[in-house]
Amino acid sequence: MDLSRTLAGIGAGLLAAAALIGAPVAAAPTDPGGPSSREFGNGPERNDVAALATALRIAAAAPAGSGDRWVPRPHGYPRKVTLPLPPEDLSDKSLKLGLFAYHQIAPKLNALQQISDRVSAEVIGKSAGGRDLYLVTVTAPETAAQAARQDRWRALIENDPAAARRDRDLSRDYKTPIWINANIHGNEWEGTDGALRVIERLATAGDAATGEFLRRSRVHVTVTNNPDGRVAGTRANGAGFDINRDHATSSQPESRAVRDVVIATQPLVMLDEHGYTGTTLIEPATPPHGQNYEYDLYIKQALPNALGMEAAIQRLGHPETARADIPFRDYAPGDWDDWPPIFTPMYAIYQGAVGHTVEVPLAVNNAEYTNLPVAELRRRSAINTDVAAATIEATLTYAGEHRAELLAGQIEQFRRGWAGEPSPVVPDGFVPGFGPEDRYATEFPRAYVIPAGTAAAARLADHLIAHDVRVTAATGDFTLDGRRYRRGDFIVDMHQPKRGLANVLLEAGRDISGLVPQMYDISGWSHGLLWGARVDISRTAAPRVATRPVTGAAVAPDVPRGRDLALTLRDGTDVRAVNELLAAGVAVRQTGADTVVVPAGAREQAATLAKTFGVRFTAASPDSPGTPLARPVIAAAASADELFALAEMGFAVRTVSTATLNAGATLSGVDTLIVSAGLSYTALNAAARAEMDTFLARGGVVTRGGTGAAFNAAAGLLPATAVAGRGDANGVVSVVNTGAVVGRGSPGHAFVYSPLWFTGTGFTVEQRYGPDPLVAGHWLPSAAGANGPGQAAGQASVVSGTTARGGRAVLFGTEPLFRAHPKGLYASYARALFWTAGVGRG
Repeated sequence: MDLSRTLAGIGAGLLAAAALIGAPVAAAPTDPGGPSSREFGNGPERNDVAALATALRIAAAAPAGSGDRWVPRPHGYPRKVTLPLPPEDLSDKSLKLGLFAYHQIAPKLNALQQISDRVSAEVIGKSAGGRDLYLVTVTAPETAAQAARQDRWRALIENDPAAARRDRDLSRDYKTPIWINANIHGNEWEGTDGALRVIERLATAGDAATGEFLRRSRVHVTVTNNPDGRVAGTRANGAGFDINRDHATSSQPESRAVRDVVIATQPLVMLDEHGYTGTTLIEPATPPHGQNYEYDLYIKQALPNALGMEAAIQRLGHPETARADIPFRDYAPGDWDDWPPIFTPMYAIYQGAVGHTVEVPLAVNNAEYTNLPVAELRRRSAINTDVAAATIEATLTYAGEHRAELLAGQIEQFRRGWAGEPSPVVPDGFVPGFGPEDRYATEFPRAYVIPAGTAAAARLADHLIAHDVRVTAATGDFTLDGRRYRRGDFIVDMHQPKRGLANVLLEAGRDISGLVPQMYDISGWSHGLLWGARVDISRTAAPRVATRPVTGAAVAPDVPRGRDLALTLRDGTDVRAVNELLAAGVAVRQTGADTVVVPAGAREQAATLAKTFGVRFTAASPDSPGTPLARPVIAAAASADELFALAEMGFAVRTVSTATLNAGATLSGVDTLIVSAGLSYTALNAAARAEMDTFLARGGVVTRGGTGAAFNAAAGLLPATAVAGRGDANGVVSVVNTGAVVGRGSPGHAFVYSPLWFTGTGFTVEQRYGPDPLVAGHWLPSAAGANGPGQAAGQASVVSGTTARGGRAVLFGTEPLFRAHPKGLYASYARALFWTAGVGRG
């Protein structure tokens, strides 16, 4: 056991806790401090800046899940695809740093394809902003037959690993796949330039060692995973998303593209090139380690490869590269963990790769980009490019020298999955520094069952299939663990090669609050609890029923004839269908907060929507006249992920902020205002304050988070006092539904990040935290007995009411739209929008 790691972690946690204030909030909760390595991604700081209309337009044009999947072409190598050339863009932020502008990458790759038979480039998708995403494969030439043989071996490794292990031809001739992902954060540029340098060397080197390496290997490079951010100099993509937080959700085209690459290439090792941490940082990471990994197979390769990369950067001779930080070796538990499957390398581990994040050292973005002289920026970028290239080269060397062990590890990972074997206990000292603090494991269930027939179930099944999780459907009725299931219900048999990925997506998760003092990013997520589908777990028994493989799920449209139709708003797709009908001028009526009635004359339109979105219309009761419903006009001071979710649900939204309102933006015609980011009532100038007060006298408000709570208090809307949990607290929580607007029919779980709860009287409690609220995640008190889950238990998490000004308001202390992930919570949020808009009042 490495005691220094544990003691350092405890100290960091105490400092972080001491930095927090758990008093009622009047502004956004503060970050908890912690070590300098901590990067919150898109957590509580989502309160600070309102997203722009640009992100909303992109989201509306390409909602999550849209677009075709990339499938590799069944050809040999080289493929000689001429990449289309993007227009020259002299505003590209890369140019100031002396790096490749995005528009220069395709010509470079085209030129390399012309001079070398080792290089193949292709387009694997488009970014949120419509830019091409490139995949480069560098390998010795292969005929179509040779490439097909490699594909058969790759499939055998996954589908029959025991046979793959016995196959001597495979052992001798299977080409080692290596994947390099660069520039996933747009303003962390140099991974692209380092990768291009390595591609060019491999393409043109005449030495025997390079030739032999490429005869035995394929190097796959996604040259820039975020061209939108590269051009704009932003961390996020064009839709405002951090792609390196999206891999479990796959809301963005960039994350879907690399998902398809990792599945199709099945790399043995991968690097994700980032920046900037002062000293080069090379994973493996600190505890907590993902409990669904085959961690022994990972760490015995990841640590020596990291040491090799460290040696490679030291050989560069720069003072700034004299050493690297290897979190597993050098950091305290929780400082830089590999717990959630949202990061590229962590996701890749579940796909059979040994994954590493690499952070190049010298900052050239944000304030440095603006304030440093160009000469200094270019000096730093040159060193960073050297580091990126050196870590890639070291990994290629490691993969070549340790090909047999890496291949055996991937085969063994998939074999354990098929066999349903428990993961072995990793002993202390398994690698230098491994101790009890590193030991995380789980007991895999025998199967999951997802009852079919709803849009949420079909969405979840399709999502699993897209991630290469095996899903089957029962061909007859069956009973499992005392529950009756029907023909067509989905089964995820956990005897499958990628059981770790299946489990990490479907399981509830784990409360790890007592195990580490802090976490790098989110610690809880669950498609099983938050995606709106019922997911049943069978711990020990497999379903005894014949099954068929599922390649795509759908809900059979069943729209009654001759009567008005009812639609209950339980899913975001239901909301989308209602908004589509309203946009088409259909006279929709509302009966209560959660049900709408569609006239019989609109059956054809309803049937089309049922087929498109999988929504289920039923026959309306004859005594349900309802109240006319109009499509609400929404103004939103919100984060990019919230705008994205609103676009998915089909809402018409105009973006606002303190700045736009102070500059003269109007709220005329708006029905409901969303306040969750970048809008302060007290910071409005006199004219904007008057505009806001006029609106608040007639319109509705929906708030989220500290910014929303501060707005509620300053504007005097509901007499609810918001209390903040610790700023980095996050995870899946149990809730008790009590209200008629948000609460009715909502799931029994929600998601929190920087949770709030509300005290006081004079409002309706829509939802309360459960008696032991944290199901999975990390939520510590800010001080002994203060602001933790114990204090939140039973408190109001969502409240509604009529404001002192005469409008309606709903205040969320939870995160129903966070990163477009908790899709099962969308409808409850949408019901709040319809209700506060004042439409459908009865």
